[in-house]
Amino acid sequence: MNAAPPTLDQLIASGAASALTPALRTALLEAARQPGAGVDARDPADTVAAMLDALAKLDADSDTVAAALLRNYPGLLAALGPGFEASHPAISVLLEGQAAATHVRTLHAERASGGGSEGMRRLLLAIVRDLRVVSILLARQLARMRFADRLPPDERTALAALTRDIHAPLANRLGIWQLKWELEDLAFRHLEPQTYQQIARLLDEKRVDRERYIEDVIATLRDAMAAQGVRADVAGRPKHIYSIWKKMKRKDVPIGEIYDLRAVRVLVDDLAACYAALGVVHATWTPIPSEFDDYIARPKSNDYRSLHTAVIGPEGKTLEVQIRTFDMHRQAELGVAAHWKYKEAGSQAADAAFDRKIAWMRRLLDASGENGREGDDAQLAGALDTELVEDRVYVITPKGEVIDLPSGATPLDFAYHVHTEVGHRCRGAKVDGRIVPLDHVLRSGDRVEILTGKVAEPRRDWLVASNGFLASARSREKVRNWFHRLDKARNEVAGRELLDKELRRLGLLGADLAPARERFNLASDGELLVQVALGDLGPHQVGRVLLEHERALTQPAEPPATTMTVARRRVVPNTSDFTVEGVGNLLVQLARCCQPVPGEPIKGYLTRGRGVSVHRPDCAAFRRLASREPQRVLPVEWGRAGSQYEVDVEVVAVDRKWLLKEVSNVIAQEDAHVTSIRSDHERNGARMRLQLRLRVRDYGQLTTVLGKLGALPGVEHARRA
Repeated sequence: MNAAPPTLDQLIASGAASALTPALRTALLEAARQPGAGVDARDPADTVAAMLDALAKLDADSDTVAAALLRNYPGLLAALGPGFEASHPAISVLLEGQAAATHVRTLHAERASGGGSEGMRRLLLAIVRDLRVVSILLARQLARMRFADRLPPDERTALAALTRDIHAPLANRLGIWQLKWELEDLAFRHLEPQTYQQIARLLDEKRVDRERYIEDVIATLRDAMAAQGVRADVAGRPKHIYSIWKKMKRKDVPIGEIYDLRAVRVLVDDLAACYAALGVVHATWTPIPSEFDDYIARPKSNDYRSLHTAVIGPEGKTLEVQIRTFDMHRQAELGVAAHWKYKEAGSQAADAAFDRKIAWMRRLLDASGENGREGDDAQLAGALDTELVEDRVYVITPKGEVIDLPSGATPLDFAYHVHTEVGHRCRGAKVDGRIVPLDHVLRSGDRVEILTGKVAEPRRDWLVASNGFLASARSREKVRNWFHRLDKARNEVAGRELLDKELRRLGLLGADLAPARERFNLASDGELLVQVALGDLGPHQVGRVLLEHERALTQPAEPPATTMTVARRRVVPNTSDFTVEGVGNLLVQLARCCQPVPGEPIKGYLTRGRGVSVHRPDCAAFRRLASREPQRVLPVEWGRAGSQYEVDVEVVAVDRKWLLKEVSNVIAQEDAHVTSIRSDHERNGARMRLQLRLRVRDYGQLTTVLGKLGALPGVEHARRA
């Protein structure tokens, strides 16, 4: 007769939940006795008991056990009150992680096949903030698989497929062998029932003989070790059904030719004893040279260490022997030696960030077993926040495939990753159903849809790094190659347009390009313009070189000494935003006609009664004043940094929905401020003219804002008013 399933308070008080701190256990027990605490459970009580048992084997800490219970019993969390999560932030993070992980399960269910499961596993690790969540997910999945027989066939198959594609490989990657073998066997049993039963029958037919054989081998080996003075622990090594099936498929051999159906493991105290034990084994039975591997002298790249050998054992049967120290064995089971990199055929090596996550997951699982101190757990959890920096983002296609991109990737990077032609024809993007600009930074878990046009028309401003459209060098190269295929004349025209736009802002339109040609070692203006068109040179770089050259030409020479004090060319410290040469303590103010900003060339004009007025050299008002009274022109320079300056900007664009919102978003993203805005319609309402007054730090910030505004869809131009 089956025992009655445990009640909620029995689960909390059970030995499997012994990791709970006394205070937390008391709080949970009090909440469990309130009406409704145990209703609406996600899993039956016997499944929860199996989950807690699996967590106990992993030495899960108090917060992990509590979070696993609270996720399963929403009523229990409600009974604890709204202040519970605030007072237990670690548990709150673990609950959020479990909720986020359901996204992967839903995504897997949406897909007809298990293709792309590697991406889903990486997505799972990317979206959970605390990797202890993974141990909860694995323990819960194992418990559900143990009771999968009572589910309807379609649900049972879906659960087994999820286990095979996501949870078993994760347990393998994280080295959680206690769960890995059982997850694999249970999933195999429900997905391939006939094959499973066939292998199980073959094993059962030979089980008695195999067990007797292994017992004789163990006894013989123990006696041989003792005779040579080698202290060793010798035991049979179990072989699981799924592992046998994989090896049969990989080697394309029947079960009778699988060498390690008969296997023993020898554990010794130290490194020297490993080789001494190997000598004993080879002296006792004839070794098979091709089956010997020394992973101690030459550890695997994942730091796995052990001696593997196969010998012709008693009765002429092949026998596999593994020899390692107790410490090596502990590391192979739950330590830093991850088997997944060579066990999972066909998977690529993980990146550095993924390796750090694996190492920290192991340390987290080992933490309570090594020290068991609450302070150490808190210190480790704090270190996780600083060490586990994910340098990839994992986003989802409309079909449910997971794509990994570099950190900072945009929808345009996503488009070029899907297909070069999709990138070339990209006109817009949706993230989770919402239209976003093409420089929107993607986050792990985003579902991205690309809106394409009929014609491939990449934009040259995609290549300008400061515009932020492309984070991937691979994507930029694809855009560059597209423009390389255009003829030289078209590239020169396009490069001239980009460069003129920048030089117009600098007041250098029509300037000689010779200084830039010399700086970048180019033979002609045409080559320079092609480089700008292809994105190899930014228009800002060329403009900066020409601006430096212009300043060098206009820098006044040191005049001869004279008795007139005012005429001495000295720089007088000024507490304002400007330095005026030759004269101090003057009122200095920005001219409202041209509104210069830091970084632009400037000139001063000594007015009557209002101090020095600062203009841009190309300002029409300044030129008119300077032509009439050139003696009033003073050299001025930008002084202290840190202030903000107002500047008028004009944006002309096709009138459309969300235009004003996108303009505001660009300005806010660049940390500029809008002090006033005015809009007017032109051409029967087809176009809109926006007149904005912005507050910016310097010319560099203004240039970036104007560049991004000009790159918005439908914008004809964005420039200084």
